[in-house]
Amino acid sequence: MKAIIIIPTYNESDNIEKMLNTVLALPEYIEILVVDDNSPDGTASIVEKYLNNNRVHLLKREKKEGLG
Repeated sequence: MKAIIIIPTYNESDNIEKMLNTVLALPEYIEILVVDDNSPDGTASIVEKYLNNNRVHLLKREKKEGLG
């Protein structure tokens, strides 16, 4: 069984590491997809540091596409 948690982000640099670490503490069948709407605060670059973990995935969108 696999499950994925989708985390939509825009300017979440203050919170994203805590969110990722919290989800990564859950059972290993749970993966994370962060969907970042081109956050000007560098949220995506923080998530990129976690991409060596095969449970973390990142979708970078070119502009803000709406609310989660």
